[in-house]
Amino acid sequence: MITYSRKFFSTSSSLSYIPKQLSQYNPTPTSIPFSQLQQQLSLLESHLVSTLDACTTLAQIKQVHTHILRIGLDQCCFVVTKLVRTLANLNVPMEPYPRSIFDQVKYPNPFLYSAVIRGYSVQGPLSESIRLYGLMRRKGIGPVSFTFSAILKACGALPEASLGKQMHAQSILIGGFCSDVFVRNTLIDMYIKCGFLECGLKVFDEMPDKDVISWTELIVAYAKRGDMEISRELFDGLPVKDMMAWTAMVTGFAQNARPREAIEFFERMQDAGVGTDEVTLVGVISACAQLGAAKYADWIRDIVEKLGPVSGHSVVLGSALVDMYSKCMRVEDAYKVFEGLKDRNVFSYSSMIMGFSMHGRTDAALKLFNEMVKTETKPNRVTFIGVLTACVHTGMVEEGLSIFDSMEKCYGVKPSADHYTCIVDLLGRAGRLKEALELVKTMPIEPHGGVWGALLGACRIHGNPDIATIAASHLFELEPNGIGNYIILSNIYASAGRWHDVSWVESGRRFRILRSWDQNGYRVAEIEWLQDGPPKRRAQLATLSDRKPYEKLELLRIRDTEERIKRRLVYLRAAEQGCRVQ
Repeated sequence: MITYSRKFFSTSSSLSYIPKQLSQYNPTPTSIPFSQLQQQLSLLESHLVSTLDACTTLAQIKQVHTHILRIGLDQCCFVVTKLVRTLANLNVPMEPYPRSIFDQVKYPNPFLYSAVIRGYSVQGPLSESIRLYGLMRRKGIGPVSFTFSAILKACGALPEASLGKQMHAQSILIGGFCSDVFVRNTLIDMYIKCGFLECGLKVFDEMPDKDVISWTELIVAYAKRGDMEISRELFDGLPVKDMMAWTAMVTGFAQNARPREAIEFFERMQDAGVGTDEVTLVGVISACAQLGAAKYADWIRDIVEKLGPVSGHSVVLGSALVDMYSKCMRVEDAYKVFEGLKDRNVFSYSSMIMGFSMHGRTDAALKLFNEMVKTETKPNRVTFIGVLTACVHTGMVEEGLSIFDSMEKCYGVKPSADHYTCIVDLLGRAGRLKEALELVKTMPIEPHGGVWGALLGACRIHGNPDIATIAASHLFELEPNGIGNYIILSNIYASAGRWHDVSWVESGRRFRILRSWDQNGYRVAEIEWLQDGPPKRRAQLATLSDRKPYEKLELLRIRDTEERIKRRLVYLRAAEQGCRVQ
């Protein structure tokens, strides 16, 4: 019977890659003592494994596999395990070739199972690695440490925390494999990928000999979650701090809006004589951009130049430099970096367009956008924010509206609330407040505070207290602690001579309106007293289901504020069309 794997080869195939001592092996020796035969067989297996180690292409592996079939070692788990691992290391898909090799072995051992499970955990499908583990256990074959490393890797990739916890328990109960450093490292990695950082940290704390890989992995994981204090504690406890650990701290602080600490760690990294790579540099460049600190810009640029010309670095690093110079108010330097980039993508174009927009260079931003389109580089949402912002700064209403309309039609980019904010700001500055309000009402997504803030700001410019009341009412809900919204609305009323309204806005700063839905689906208005620090009491004022006038349950026991609170709710109620409190 010709099996699947034999179809790949013929015994007359060239065996130029096979060492001489293997190609001359005679599988049917005459009158050789059994012990000597065993010794020769072991030596042959070792030679085959060494040969597989040297294979770098699929064609070479196939030649070795042909010889394995010819000399009858296709049932040797030691050799076949190495064959499967070599195929997996070359990223050869598990099906059909490696799987067919495994299926032909009549009595696979735990190591062969582990190699195939690991292959599926890397190449996929991940579910097959889980299924194979179940098959292995049903056949009564006991797992080894490599089995748990492979299956836990699959659990982390899925991610399946519940299954991973079961494997964790089995690794302890079956043979105490949890003490193995490789199993522990994979456990930590699995818990991190499943979002159970505390479980991963507990496994790490129980390790007698802590591995630097898991140590660094936990630093990165907590940094990504924003827990920089835990990351710092782990970093401080690390006996040998390599480049990966330093980079994790620099990028972690930068990504969590703590740029000064990112730069501080980068300086410490330089003083320690630890080398840097592009990931580290992108992190510290981002921190410098957040600060807008021009004094750091040239220092960082010099460090980049020491690693080679900027044009020779990745487009990611180049884009980061463009963004840094733009935010440091040095747009000309940003453009020099941009022009020097050999390869440009959507990120480098977007960074430069945003830079021009921030500095009021509308013509340059639009020109670069058109150039980007001509190069068939597809713009993304950041690109359009930059272009629309440029239109806002120069009042190019029709141009901005045209670009906004083309986003989804021509480029497949669905407008987000940030894009709507730009258009509301554009219309508002032009005095087209009613159009701006209508646009907000017809938005297919929920407007955030930026949208209503742009409308409120436009009302301040053009003195429209009515629309300002509507915008402010939503801002009071979305940003209850935003004192600036109260000040803007108060100033709008004062400019219009509506001093009576100014009075209740000023008193309203001491309260926070809360909105929720009761069990009957009606809106409930609540208020929190903010005058004496954090809110201590809350009073329900009214619901839409009430048929009575305002029912005072407990009006904060302050009589002189009762009418002010009622009056404020009346304004909020009137602002919400069709939503009336009886």
